[in-house]
Amino acid sequence: SPHDPAQLTARAIVLSLVLAVLLAAANAYLGLFAGLTVATAIPAAVVSMGVLRLLGRSSILENNIVATGASAASSIDASTIFTIPALVIMGHWARFEYGWVLAIAGLGGLLGVLFSVPLRRTLIVDQKLQFPEGVATAEVLKVGQDPGRGLKALALAATAGASFKLALSGLRLSPESFVVARYFGERGIGFFGINLSPALLGVGFIVGFNIGCLMISGGALSWWVFIPFYNAFMLDQNPALAQQLAGLSAEDAAGLLWSRQIRFIGVGAMLIGGLWSLWSLRKSLLSGVRTGMALAKGGAGDVPHTERDLPMKAILTGIVLFVLPLFALYYAVVGSLGIAFTMAVIMVVAGFVFSSVSGYMAGLVGSSNNPVSGITISTILFASLVLLALMGHGSTVGPVAAIMIGAVTCCAAAVAGDNLQDLKAGQLVGATPWRQQVMLGIGAIASAAIMAPVLNLLLDAYGIGTPAREGVNALAAPQATLMASVAGGIFGAGLPWNMVAIGAAVGALVITLDEYLKRSGRSWRAPVLAVAVGIYLPLELSTPIFAGGLIAELATRWHRRRSPGGDPEVLKQMGLLFAAGLIAGEAIIGVLIAIPIVASGDAHVLALVDVLRPWQKWAGLAALALVGWWMLRVATRQAPGQP
Repeated sequence: SPHDPAQLTARAIVLSLVLAVLLAAANAYLGLFAGLTVATAIPAAVVSMGVLRLLGRSSILENNIVATGASAASSIDASTIFTIPALVIMGHWARFEYGWVLAIAGLGGLLGVLFSVPLRRTLIVDQKLQFPEGVATAEVLKVGQDPGRGLKALALAATAGASFKLALSGLRLSPESFVVARYFGERGIGFFGINLSPALLGVGFIVGFNIGCLMISGGALSWWVFIPFYNAFMLDQNPALAQQLAGLSAEDAAGLLWSRQIRFIGVGAMLIGGLWSLWSLRKSLLSGVRTGMALAKGGAGDVPHTERDLPMKAILTGIVLFVLPLFALYYAVVGSLGIAFTMAVIMVVAGFVFSSVSGYMAGLVGSSNNPVSGITISTILFASLVLLALMGHGSTVGPVAAIMIGAVTCCAAAVAGDNLQDLKAGQLVGATPWRQQVMLGIGAIASAAIMAPVLNLLLDAYGIGTPAREGVNALAAPQATLMASVAGGIFGAGLPWNMVAIGAAVGALVITLDEYLKRSGRSWRAPVLAVAVGIYLPLELSTPIFAGGLIAELATRWHRRRSPGGDPEVLKQMGLLFAAGLIAGEAIIGVLIAIPIVASGDAHVLALVDVLRPWQKWAGLAALALVGWWMLRVATRQAPGQP
């Protein structure tokens, strides 16, 4: 057979698992805090090139395997924190139960690997989708002749991110957000906020200016249009809410209006966006199914190692074996074989369909921008309606069952999109697909194994949705709160359907705009789910993401002037590594700070300042601006390996 170089070596597997566990813990904090996670393959590749070089001679394919396994951390994290905390928020669990979290996240992740195998040829080879982060990972691996410089940028940024987080959340030298709010006239509310988080600047740099603008546009609609409008003209229709708002400050009033009403406009936009994604990808889905069937009938043949996937028989057998324990879990929840069987069928069908959607979206916009939350909302909404017909209004188990289906589907879809991103990188560096698929499965199980302890630590230290103790800022877990609201609303707890309808109309308008931009051949696009996320998130989280995207755009324009023929995405690679370091450093210290808080029971155990003074928030804002300037300087340096 054609030359088949060593890839799945023992040291590559061990290093990959260590990185997967560390990155899973860090990303769990970031996701619960900001509602976003970022792909981890690039920082893992840089660390791998440095570590394996110290251990002796390493190959690009070994480093690729490390990046593949470690990248499972971001997809397992995203899918777990977007769904499973809903079970705590709904009161079904008091704490995260280890066996259940491992089974849902681990088996869902393994199903995602299997679902994605027949899609590899369709989306990567036949349709030739971009898979931007896969291309970026491959470029990092190819220019690995000087990993020390990349490691230095990553380490400096991680130190900066960690120090910033320690100063704000631990030592309390500044508030964590810079917020200005006031009333105008009798009913007008003005609000501006920016979270003083270098990690969110890094997220913005990675997702780029286009997505950053769309998110801030959604935030502006939510906080500068819908909240003032609701307060001025619609509040009288909701006397209970009006009574709660009486006497509140402008900042607290805006936050209450957003949490009780306005964020559901984002729900409506996400629902429309999820349905539109399905419709626009219908041909791709059918193509993926046909490819899978053709592979099942055909033999492996004498094909090069770069084209060998896991065999179709193993895939089908694995799907059956992994679904059976999930069926048992569902039966343990609902106590009915018929309903548990229906849940399992919905989960398998939705899992494959949405894995296809996820893979396609990852190919278009990258894993960091992949709208897995919108996919999951669509699944939970559909599952809730089916279960409502079977279990009736007022069922206490129905919303829990819907979340269980959505959680597995979300894990499968996130891992499938991530797997295809890794397989694209592998294609560009000459890796063997089946080895990457095996490594991602191993990484998914390792990441799932660490999730429950980390989630319980964060629950005890900060609280999820509601503060764990006085003086602590709870982790918002925006997607999980949304999932709980949607599932509970269908079963009778009540959703503000008028807000959902407004969101659907906004989503339809954004889709129309995006279609116009597409047909006009514009490079600027308006994916509806980016706007919907902006509407749903607090404004203070969207503003630093926009700022990070603006820095990325300035770096891109600088490189275009200096190197007209070069690819700006490759040229600003140092900036990408710096952004990844900011995220990793802040997220890791966020987990570490939780340990003394839990151990002492004191939210301010590390605090140096008892009472914050007004000037301190301005000092925090100035410090964040300094980090942004530093990131721009790094992003406009020569990337390692570039002429």
